[in-house]
Amino acid sequence: MIDTKAFYDCLISHNMDFFTGVPDSLLANFCACVKQNAPDNRNIIAANEGNAVGIACGYHIATGKYGVVYMQNSGEGNAVNPLLSIADEEVYSIPLLLLIGWRGEPGTKDEPQHKKQGKVTLALLEAMGIAYEILEDNYMPQITRAVEYMRTYSKPYAIVVRKGTFSDYKISKESADYPLSREQALECVLSCIPEQDFIVSTTGKTSREIFEIREACGQSHSGDFLTVGGMGHTSSIALGMSLGTERNVYCIDGDGSFIMHMGAFAINADKADANFKYILNNNGAHESVGGQPTVGFKIDIPAVLKAVGFEHIFTAQTPEEITAAMQQLADVRLGALILYTHQGSREDLGRPTVSPIDNKKAMMEKFV
Repeated sequence: MIDTKAFYDCLISHNMDFFTGVPDSLLANFCACVKQNAPDNRNIIAANEGNAVGIACGYHIATGKYGVVYMQNSGEGNAVNPLLSIADEEVYSIPLLLLIGWRGEPGTKDEPQHKKQGKVTLALLEAMGIAYEILEDNYMPQITRAVEYMRTYSKPYAIVVRKGTFSDYKISKESADYPLSREQALECVLSCIPEQDFIVSTTGKTSREIFEIREACGQSHSGDFLTVGGMGHTSSIALGMSLGTERNVYCIDGDGSFIMHMGAFAINADKADANFKYILNNNGAHESVGGQPTVGFKIDIPAVLKAVGFEHIFTAQTPEEITAAMQQLADVRLGALILYTHQGSREDLGRPTVSPIDNKKAMMEKFV
């Protein structure tokens, strides 16, 4: 196991003091260390991984230094375009260090959404012509090689991180003073949604909590599409579903997901019918992968939704406010409900016991 602070200090000693990316559970301790030790303007938690690559490219152009871009391996997909069309040696030839958490590594136990990503993680890097190493306890020579490679070839270089690589690094999580946790808010929301309607929920703890709420209440899961992967695409799935049914489709999203692909909401507002219902839980954090902050509390999300075409925006913090807002949301076209909650989830929070394929089949058998 690698001492997290020592690894961070090693990067700093090689003049790599600019960090950007999207937090990952395998990199949670490293991300916590960066947040604790790097100035705010040297640790940019990006909207998505492609955004982070672009930021690191710009920083190199301005300074000649190598940015460190951290991500889960699922983020390789978001990063492919700028890596190949900007950073690649046949275009601008921009060096940067990729630090990639290897979820779903073959031979390890992980969630279904990570299985394919884990199998192709290294192959994707090879297909892009990006040299890489798997991080080892004796990491100092690896960092030296990475820096020499970037200096010599002016190309991106990747370091792939296995589960359990970094030592614990704890910092206090920032949490807003709202009365409800996300799970408590979800309990109120689900109690207001008729059984015949659809739910599409975002990846991470939101879908896990919805599954457990249903289990605790002895309710069916057949109307719930639990989006276990594809962060940022929940609202797009919900839009497509809403266009194929007359039933109400409630999209239950998170602030990190909303921010990741915010452009989708202009399309949602332009094309959605009255049965598309958007609910956003905003706790200002990437809580499912370590609690790193988002800009959810720094931007005016209701104003953003209003600006792209949503006509009715409701907000709620308490059970009574949620119940009243849900009643209004059911009756309007282009409506959105923003829930404000604090961070925190049960330590014994489980995971869905239904596979993604069975989840899809159950929905289609009931409603198609």
